[in-house]
Amino acid sequence: MYESPAQATPELARPRLRPRGFGREILETVVLIVAIYALVNLATVRFSVEGPSMQPTFHTDDVLVVSRVNYMFGLPQRGEIVIFNAPGNAPDEPPYIKRVIGLPGETVEIRDTKVFVNGRELYEPYINEPCDAARCRDNSWTLGEGEYFVMGDNRNHSSDSRAFGAVKLERIIGEALVRYWPPQHWGLVSHINFPVNPFVQ
Repeated sequence: MYESPAQATPELARPRLRPRGFGREILETVVLIVAIYALVNLATVRFSVEGPSMQPTFHTDDVLVVSRVNYMFGLPQRGEIVIFNAPGNAPDEPPYIKRVIGLPGETVEIRDTKVFVNGRELYEPYINEPCDAARCRDNSWTLGEGEYFVMGDNRNHSSDSRAFGAVKLERIIGEALVRYWPPQHWGLVSHINFPVNPFVQ
Protein backbone atom coordinates (compact mmCIF):
# COMPACT_ATOMS: atom_id res chain seq x y z
CA MET A 1 0.00 0.00 0.00
CA TYR A 2 1.37 3.37 -0.96
CA GLU A 3 2.03 5.87 1.80
CA SER A 4 2.24 9.51 1.12
CA PRO A 5 5.21 11.42 2.52
CA ALA A 6 2.92 12.83 5.15
CA GLN A 7 1.94 9.30 6.26
CA ALA A 8 5.53 7.88 6.37
CA THR A 9 6.89 6.96 9.80
CA PRO A 10 9.07 9.80 10.97
CA GLU A 11 12.76 8.94 11.58
CA LEU A 12 13.56 8.81 15.27
CA ALA A 13 16.22 11.20 16.41
CA ARG A 14 19.22 9.38 17.98
CA PRO A 15 21.04 10.89 20.92
CA ARG A 16 24.55 12.06 20.14
CA LEU A 17 27.58 11.69 22.33
CA ARG A 18 28.98 14.95 23.46
CA PRO A 19 32.28 15.37 21.62
CA ARG A 20 35.31 15.49 23.88
CA GLY A 21 38.11 17.91 23.30
CA PHE A 22 41.40 16.74 21.83
CA GLY A 23 43.24 17.87 24.97
CA ARG A 24 41.04 15.73 27.19
CA GLU A 25 41.60 12.69 24.96
CA ILE A 26 45.36 13.14 25.24
CA LEU A 27 45.18 13.58 29.03
CA GLU A 28 43.06 10.44 29.52
CA THR A 29 45.43 8.41 27.33
CA VAL A 30 48.45 9.60 29.31
CA VAL A 31 46.74 8.81 32.63
CA LEU A 32 45.86 5.31 31.37
CA ILE A 33 49.43 4.64 30.24
CA VAL A 34 50.83 5.83 33.58
CA ALA A 35 48.33 3.66 35.52
CA ILE A 36 49.19 0.56 33.47
CA TYR A 37 52.93 1.26 33.85
CA ALA A 38 52.54 1.65 37.62
CA LEU A 39 50.58 -1.60 37.94
CA VAL A 40 53.12 -3.51 35.85
CA ASN A 41 55.97 -2.17 37.97
CA LEU A 42 54.18 -3.05 41.19
CA ALA A 43 53.52 -6.60 39.95
CA THR A 44 56.86 -7.27 38.28
CA VAL A 45 60.52 -6.37 38.44
CA ARG A 46 63.30 -6.62 35.87
CA PHE A 47 66.32 -8.75 36.76
CA SER A 48 69.66 -8.88 34.93
CA VAL A 49 71.60 -12.13 35.28
CA GLU A 50 75.21 -11.82 36.41
CA GLY A 51 77.73 -14.62 36.62
CA PRO A 52 77.79 -18.25 35.46
CA SER A 53 75.77 -19.93 38.23
CA MET A 54 72.69 -20.65 36.07
CA GLN A 55 74.41 -21.73 32.87
CA PRO A 56 73.37 -23.18 30.47
CA THR A 57 69.84 -21.96 31.31
CA PHE A 58 70.83 -18.29 31.68
CA HIS A 59 73.95 -16.30 30.90
CA THR A 60 75.35 -12.98 32.07
CA ASP A 61 73.31 -10.01 30.77
CA ASP A 62 70.16 -12.05 30.13
CA VAL A 63 67.26 -9.85 31.30
CA LEU A 64 64.19 -11.40 32.92
CA VAL A 65 60.74 -10.27 33.98
CA VAL A 66 60.12 -11.46 37.54
CA SER A 67 56.60 -11.72 38.96
CA ARG A 68 56.17 -10.33 42.47
CA VAL A 69 52.58 -11.56 42.76
CA ASN A 70 52.87 -15.27 41.94
CA TYR A 71 53.71 -16.20 45.49
CA MET A 72 50.96 -14.03 46.94
CA PHE A 73 48.47 -16.56 45.54
CA GLY A 74 50.58 -19.73 45.64
CA LEU A 75 53.85 -21.20 46.84
CA PRO A 76 57.09 -21.93 44.99
CA GLN A 77 57.16 -25.31 43.29
CA ARG A 78 60.02 -27.62 42.47
CA GLY A 79 61.78 -26.61 39.27
CA GLU A 80 60.69 -22.96 39.35
CA ILE A 81 63.40 -20.34 38.99
CA VAL A 82 63.29 -17.76 41.75
CA ILE A 83 64.95 -14.46 42.60
CA PHE A 84 65.70 -14.01 46.30
CA ASN A 85 67.82 -12.28 48.90
CA ALA A 86 70.35 -14.83 50.08
CA PRO A 87 70.42 -15.67 53.80
CA GLY A 88 72.97 -13.54 55.58
CA ASN A 89 73.01 -10.88 52.86
CA ALA A 90 71.86 -7.32 53.54
CA PRO A 91 68.67 -6.17 51.74
CA ASP A 92 70.69 -3.79 49.53
CA GLU A 93 72.98 -6.56 48.22
CA PRO A 94 72.22 -7.93 44.74
CA PRO A 95 69.66 -10.76 44.79
CA TYR A 96 70.43 -14.29 43.61
CA ILE A 97 68.77 -16.43 40.95
CA LYS A 98 68.48 -20.21 41.48
CA ARG A 99 66.20 -23.17 40.85
CA VAL A 100 63.92 -24.59 43.56
CA ILE A 101 65.00 -28.14 44.40
CA GLY A 102 63.53 -28.92 47.82
CA LEU A 103 60.19 -27.91 49.36
CA PRO A 104 59.12 -27.38 52.99
CA GLY A 105 59.20 -30.58 55.04
CA GLU A 106 61.41 -32.46 52.56
CA THR A 107 64.89 -33.85 53.10
CA VAL A 108 67.46 -33.00 50.43
CA GLU A 109 70.58 -35.13 50.23
CA ILE A 110 73.71 -35.17 48.14
CA ARG A 111 75.15 -38.64 47.71
CA ASP A 112 77.98 -39.46 45.32
CA THR A 113 77.45 -36.00 43.71
CA LYS A 114 73.79 -36.83 42.94
CA VAL A 115 70.81 -34.97 44.45
CA PHE A 116 68.08 -36.89 46.27
CA VAL A 117 64.78 -35.62 47.68
CA ASN A 118 63.16 -37.81 50.33
CA GLY A 119 65.36 -40.66 49.14
CA ARG A 120 64.49 -40.33 45.44
CA GLU A 121 67.14 -39.26 42.95
CA LEU A 122 66.34 -36.18 40.90
CA TYR A 123 66.48 -36.38 37.12
CA GLU A 124 68.33 -33.18 36.16
CA PRO A 125 68.78 -32.66 32.41
CA TYR A 126 69.12 -28.90 32.98
CA ILE A 127 72.48 -28.91 34.81
CA ASN A 128 75.56 -27.65 33.01
CA GLU A 129 77.79 -30.63 33.81
CA PRO A 130 78.17 -33.41 36.37
CA CYS A 131 78.95 -31.99 39.78
CA ASP A 132 82.52 -32.28 40.98
CA ALA A 133 82.98 -34.25 44.20
CA ALA A 134 84.64 -31.25 45.86
CA ARG A 135 81.59 -29.06 45.13
CA CYS A 136 78.95 -31.71 45.83
CA ARG A 137 80.09 -33.31 49.07
CA ASP A 138 77.77 -35.78 50.75
CA ASN A 139 75.39 -33.88 53.00
CA SER A 140 71.76 -33.73 54.11
CA TRP A 141 69.32 -30.89 54.85
CA THR A 142 65.82 -31.22 56.34
CA LEU A 143 63.64 -28.24 55.48
CA GLY A 144 61.33 -26.57 57.97
CA GLU A 145 58.06 -24.75 57.39
CA GLY A 146 58.40 -22.07 54.72
CA GLU A 147 61.93 -23.17 53.76
CA TYR A 148 63.19 -23.93 50.26
CA PHE A 149 66.40 -25.56 49.03
CA VAL A 150 67.73 -23.84 45.91
CA MET A 151 70.62 -24.67 43.59
CA GLY A 152 72.22 -23.20 40.50
CA ASP A 153 72.12 -25.16 37.25
CA ASN A 154 75.89 -24.75 37.00
CA ARG A 155 76.63 -26.77 40.12
CA ASN A 156 80.40 -26.36 39.96
CA HIS A 157 80.15 -22.56 39.86
CA SER A 158 77.22 -21.70 42.10
CA SER A 159 76.85 -20.39 45.63
CA ASP A 160 73.50 -21.79 46.73
CA SER A 161 71.78 -23.69 49.55
CA ARG A 162 74.76 -26.01 49.80
CA ALA A 163 76.65 -23.00 51.16
CA PHE A 164 74.06 -20.78 52.89
CA GLY A 165 71.29 -23.28 53.70
CA ALA A 166 67.58 -23.11 53.09
CA VAL A 167 65.89 -19.92 51.87
CA LYS A 168 62.82 -18.75 53.76
CA LEU A 169 59.74 -17.77 51.77
CA GLU A 170 59.88 -14.16 52.96
CA ARG A 171 63.28 -13.74 51.29
CA ILE A 172 61.95 -14.80 47.87
CA ILE A 173 61.26 -11.77 45.66
CA GLY A 174 59.43 -13.62 42.90
CA GLU A 175 59.44 -16.13 40.08
CA ALA A 176 61.24 -15.58 36.77
CA LEU A 177 58.58 -15.64 34.05
CA VAL A 178 59.94 -14.20 30.81
CA ARG A 179 63.36 -13.63 29.29
CA TYR A 180 63.21 -10.64 26.94
CA TRP A 181 66.90 -10.01 26.34
CA PRO A 182 68.73 -11.00 24.23
CA PRO A 183 65.92 -10.95 21.63
CA GLN A 184 66.91 -14.29 20.08
CA HIS A 185 66.31 -16.01 23.43
CA TRP A 186 62.97 -14.33 24.18
CA GLY A 187 60.39 -16.61 25.77
CA LEU A 188 58.71 -17.99 28.87
CA VAL A 189 61.11 -19.41 31.44
CA SER A 190 58.90 -20.85 34.18
CA HIS A 191 60.16 -24.41 34.82
CA ILE A 192 62.47 -24.01 31.78
CA ASN A 193 64.08 -27.37 30.91
CA PHE A 194 62.56 -28.97 34.02
CA PRO A 195 61.21 -32.46 33.25
CA VAL A 196 57.57 -33.37 33.76
CA ASN A 197 58.70 -36.28 35.94
CA PRO A 198 61.61 -34.91 37.98
CA PHE A 199 62.71 -38.22 39.51
CA VAL A 200 64.83 -41.01 38.08
CA GLN A 201 62.63 -43.97 37.24
